[in-house]
Amino acid sequence: MGVRLILAEKPSVAKNIADALNIKTKKDGYFEGDNHVITWAFGHLVELYDAKDYDGKMRSWKMDHFPFIPSEFKYKVKSNPRNRAKTDGGAAKQLKTIHSLMRRSDVEAIISACDYDREGQLIADSIIYRGGVKPKAAVYRLLLNEWTQKEVIQGLENLKPNDAMKPLRDAGVSRQWADWVIGINLTSVATLKYQQGKSKALNIGRVLLPTLKIIYDRDQEIKNFKPEDYFKLTVTFQTAENREYEGTYIENKEDKFKKKELLEPIHEAIQNKQAVITDKQVEKKKEFPPFLFNLSNLQGFITNKYKGWTSDKVLKVAQSLYEKKLITYPRTSSMALEESLVGKTAHVLKVHAEDLPYKEEITFMKTKRVFNNAKVESHSAIIPTYMKPKRLSADEGIVYTAVKNRFIMQFMPIAEYEETRLITKILEVDLPGDFHSKGKVQLVEGWKKVEKIQSKDTLLPNVTKQEHVHVTGSEVTSHVTKPPKHHTERTLLRVMETCGKSYKEEDESEELLGSILTGFSIGTAATRAETIKKLKDVGYITTESKHLLCTELGNRLVEIFPVKDLFDLEFTGRLEKALSDIQKGKASKQEFLRLVFHFTTESVETIKRGEDIIINKVTSKRATNEVLGTCPVCGGKVTDGYKVFGCSNWKKGCSFAIWKNDKYLASMRKKPTKTMVKTLLKENKVFVKGLTSKNGNKFNAYLSYEKNKDNDYYSWKMEF
Repeated sequence: MGVRLILAEKPSVAKNIADALNIKTKKDGYFEGDNHVITWAFGHLVELYDAKDYDGKMRSWKMDHFPFIPSEFKYKVKSNPRNRAKTDGGAAKQLKTIHSLMRRSDVEAIISACDYDREGQLIADSIIYRGGVKPKAAVYRLLLNEWTQKEVIQGLENLKPNDAMKPLRDAGVSRQWADWVIGINLTSVATLKYQQGKSKALNIGRVLLPTLKIIYDRDQEIKNFKPEDYFKLTVTFQTAENREYEGTYIENKEDKFKKKELLEPIHEAIQNKQAVITDKQVEKKKEFPPFLFNLSNLQGFITNKYKGWTSDKVLKVAQSLYEKKLITYPRTSSMALEESLVGKTAHVLKVHAEDLPYKEEITFMKTKRVFNNAKVESHSAIIPTYMKPKRLSADEGIVYTAVKNRFIMQFMPIAEYEETRLITKILEVDLPGDFHSKGKVQLVEGWKKVEKIQSKDTLLPNVTKQEHVHVTGSEVTSHVTKPPKHHTERTLLRVMETCGKSYKEEDESEELLGSILTGFSIGTAATRAETIKKLKDVGYITTESKHLLCTELGNRLVEIFPVKDLFDLEFTGRLEKALSDIQKGKASKQEFLRLVFHFTTESVETIKRGEDIIINKVTSKRATNEVLGTCPVCGGKVTDGYKVFGCSNWKKGCSFAIWKNDKYLASMRKKPTKTMVKTLLKENKVFVKGLTSKNGNKFNAYLSYEKNKDNDYYSWKMEF
């Protein structure tokens, strides 16, 4: 029997597959068993050529070099992230290992086990068919939603031919080439046209700009908001048993009045009057639990609930839980499970319900809210696997608990409450309106127990229709209309996901979620967090507590950059929809690329013709080389460099340095300053104010920078 070669997307996943197949032998770059060899990539091992790789003249940015669209797209081994001019040694070595394993005479099948999405398909195919060569062995695809042993073994028995995944590959390639062409051309031309100083680029991207525009539009709405006064009339009624309740005056279905003069005479006319309850409606209402999480909703939930979390961080933590076999594939846009998962889900529920105090209330049921093929796009919603976690970091605990709780809620009783509405009419006074009261009592807590969600009861006294009451007090209150709120990551993700079709926070259950599943959105579940992070990194937006706001640079870009289609949600939504259709085999890659290339060429011309305005002035951060103190290692001078406060004897081998992007300080949202370094060198410790803890609280502490006992590196120490 021949050997099957499995290619995983990451070493950690390869290890999960090896564990599932009970393979212990690890060699350089792969695991080897009797019938299986398992190797891995580190995400993308190859990348598209840079423009200068196609043509040397593209080394210098000149207006007349653009538009630049290669006649064929070529790939090279991934560049070293620290030095783009060099190849990444690790990637080159691993690529060589994979290709030599593919050529082994005993390999009869190659199995691509990269993530089941368009990016994973692209990663594997770009390695397996590198250089346009078709391998001798047959190529298959392993399509899994989680890395538990049962799933891996079952998946290996149900492989698909890799050729069947051509639509998925076409969508991946189309996305990659389109973003390259739009990004390279428009970023270069915009930087040449609108920026003074070229030390960095003015970033233009297909998903970046419409996302910026969403934030810009909300900022403008707030800026242009004109507050208006309005007034309300509230009355206190008393029953014969001296129980009280309140009623709000409503006339023509309206309880807010522009003029106080309309309410004042009513307020005076009703003092101490008798009244009668003309209507009483009591209704039992059901409250369903929120749907299972897709990635955007999980990111929205966590960033809203916990300080200091970003969508990007939620995705990273969810990815690590997925690779540890604890949750299903996180980069999903679905909020339901495939109907084929009924048996498996029942088992997962049984495992997680065992230790819960309310386990008697948990009942497995196959409902359309949870199991619905029509609501699943390639991946089901995120749920826990049957494996229980042994050890979790604090961050992993937060995300895992959210996923597990949301899963358990689906199988708890539906919450129920009783709503009572009263209409009270004043006697002896002829009013055009009457007074409305509303009460609410929770009858069944149900799924709310899982996260101890407290419902607010509004109690009304037990009264009957036609009962007489009297007015004991009333008040005209003044209010001001409030501006809309700035976007948060949660609300921004919602707009990106539905491409601007607005719906209320409560309407999670509405059919509008269909627009997500048709692929009509901005970016994908996998890329939205990256986009928000990039907007912050390039300086187009900034954060104030949870809120996202445009910077001055972001505002100028929206107002001046002339390619208006790129800010248009509809336009970007149509491009994303086209990619989704290619993936479903409903649209052609060639047609899509033709559209993108035509759009790029026209956009370059639009920018060239536009008027010359400076959007961004870049002043390069030069090294001052100011001497800050004495080096604790060699007694040399510590100076202020471009990226580092470091010893001037570095050429002689002294490695003392405090990097300006120091990771330890960055984790507490601080950067080292000249003053800080001066004090540190002089007094061996420095008092630092305004550090931020993991959960977002501010604190002060003494920091020292000390050499480690067992190596030449320095580490930070903290005292309170």
